[in-house]
Amino acid sequence: MSLNEKEDKNVNVDAESGSGHLAGSTEDEQVFEEEKELTRGLQQRHIQMIALAGTIGTGLFLGSGTALACAGPLGAVLGYLFTGILVSGVVLSIAELAALVPLTGSFVRYAACFVDPALSFAIGWNTVYANCVSIPAEMTAAAVLISFWTTSVSNGVWITVMGLLVIGTSIFFVRLYGEVEFSLAILKIMLIVGLIIMGLCIDLGGVAGQHRLGFQYWRDPGPFVQFLNIPGSFGKFLGFWTTFSNAVYAYSGIELIAVAAAETKNPRTNIPKAAKRIFFRVLLFYVISIFLVSMIVPSDSPLLLNSSGNASQSPFVIAANLAGIKVVPHIVNAVVLTSAWSSGNSSMLAGSRALYGLAREGQAPKIFLRTNRFGVPWVSISFISVFIALAYMTLQESASVVFEWLQELVGAAAIITWMTICLTYLRLYYACKRQGIERNEMPWSAPFQPYAAWFSLIGFGLVLLTGGYVVFIHGKWDTQTFFGHYFNIPLILILYFGYKFTKKTKIVTLDEMPIRYYLEIAKQNPEPTQEEPKGWRKINILWT
Repeated sequence: MSLNEKEDKNVNVDAESGSGHLAGSTEDEQVFEEEKELTRGLQQRHIQMIALAGTIGTGLFLGSGTALACAGPLGAVLGYLFTGILVSGVVLSIAELAALVPLTGSFVRYAACFVDPALSFAIGWNTVYANCVSIPAEMTAAAVLISFWTTSVSNGVWITVMGLLVIGTSIFFVRLYGEVEFSLAILKIMLIVGLIIMGLCIDLGGVAGQHRLGFQYWRDPGPFVQFLNIPGSFGKFLGFWTTFSNAVYAYSGIELIAVAAAETKNPRTNIPKAAKRIFFRVLLFYVISIFLVSMIVPSDSPLLLNSSGNASQSPFVIAANLAGIKVVPHIVNAVVLTSAWSSGNSSMLAGSRALYGLAREGQAPKIFLRTNRFGVPWVSISFISVFIALAYMTLQESASVVFEWLQELVGAAAIITWMTICLTYLRLYYACKRQGIERNEMPWSAPFQPYAAWFSLIGFGLVLLTGGYVVFIHGKWDTQTFFGHYFNIPLILILYFGYKFTKKTKIVTLDEMPIRYYLEIAKQNPEPTQEEPKGWRKINILWT
C-alpha cells in the first residue's frame, strides 16, 4: 500500500510483530506490509555506529588536506563546523519523520506522503542513480589504496574482490551488514583517537627531534589562505566558502540512520536516539581532527595537493612523515581501505532501500519488492550491484574521464537529498499546526524546529547554487567542474516535472496529510521500554 493512501477504518495492532493493520481488513491490506517482508535485524548499536561509519571515511582521512590548502587552518575548521551545524537540521528532521512513519526508503516515501508523489519519484531515482555511481567509485578507491602496498596486480582484480565483498555483505541477513559496519566503525574511531593523540604529541613537542609547534602554522602562513591569489578579505572568504563543498562530501551519508527504518528494532525509539547523539559525536571527531591537523601541517605545504588517492595524501600521514613517524602511513591506509568497503556497503543499503521504496510507491517495477528468505530485497540489491562494473572504466584512460564526470555528481546529489528532507519535514510541521496536532502528540519531536530545518534548507540551497562558483571567474572555466556541480539541478527538475505532467500528480495539501492516521498506529503500537545501561555500559559514550 502506498504511503499516501489512507483509510477511515480503525487501526488494530499486532504488538508482537509491530505491524499495524486495518480492522476487518484482509491480511493483504495491511498498512505496513514491508514489516512482514523485511527482517528487523538492526539494533540500536548498529544504527548509531552505521551513522558514524557512513560519515567518517575518506572525506576526513584523505580529503581534509584539500580543505586546509584552500582555506587555511581557521577557514577549514570553520567550514567543517558550520557544515556540521547545517547537517544537524537534516538529522533532526529525518529522525522525527522516521519516528512517525518508520518505513524503509525513508525520505523517498515521506516525500510522496507529505509533499508530492512527483518529488518522491525525482528524489528516489536521483538517490538510486547517485548510489549506483558512488559504489564503483569506492571500489576504485579501494583498488588505489591497495596499490599503496603492491603494484604487481591489476586494479581490476581488487575491484572484483571488493565488489564481491560488498554484495556478500548486503545480500544476506541485514544483521550481517549491521555487524560488519559496527566493526568497521570501531576501527575508524580507534584510528581517529590514535591520530588525535599523535597530533597532540607532535604539536606539544612530544616527538624526539621536533620542537613544540603550538599555533605556529596559524601565525605563519596564517589563519586563512588567499584563494586563487585573489587579494584581500574577499580571497580569504572564497577559500573558506570552498571548504563547504569538501565538507559536504565528508558528511554525506549521515541520513542513513533512517533509510532502513522497517529493518530497525524499535525504530521510534532508536532512530531519534541516534539522531540526538550521533551528530555531536561526529562533529566532535571532525572538528577536533581538523583542528589538530591545522596545527601540525602548514597550509602552504605542496604535499596537501597530492591526489594519489592513497594514504600519502592524508594530512595525518604528512604530519607523521614530517615528524619522522614511519608506521602511520600503513595504518592509515589500512583503515581507509576498510572505510572504502564501509562506504560501499552504505551506498548499497541506501540505493537498494530507495529502490524498494520506489517500488512500494508504484514508481518502480514491482519486481524490486521481492525479498529472499533472509528478509532482504535481493532484486533491488542485484540491480545496484550491476553498476559496480562501471569501476572497470577506470582501467582505460578514455573511459575513466567519463567516470570522473559521473562521480562529480554525487556531492550535489547529497545536497539535494538533504534539502528534500528539510522541505518534507517543514511540510509535516506546518500540517500539524494546520490540523491542530500538538508537538507532544508526536512519537518524538525534535528540538530547535522548525528553525533548524529552515536554516539547513536555505544554507544548503546557497551551497548548491554557489558550489561551482570558481568556473565563473575569468580564465577559470572548467566543463567538468560545472557539470559536476550543476547537472543535478536540471536533472531533478526534469524528473519532477516529467513525472508530474505524465501522472497528473498534485501537491498534498496540509489538510489532506494523514498525520493522525499514523499517530494512531504509533499509539496502538507502543515499543518496549529499554532498560537503563548498567555497569560498564554506563560509561559507553558511543552507542548507549
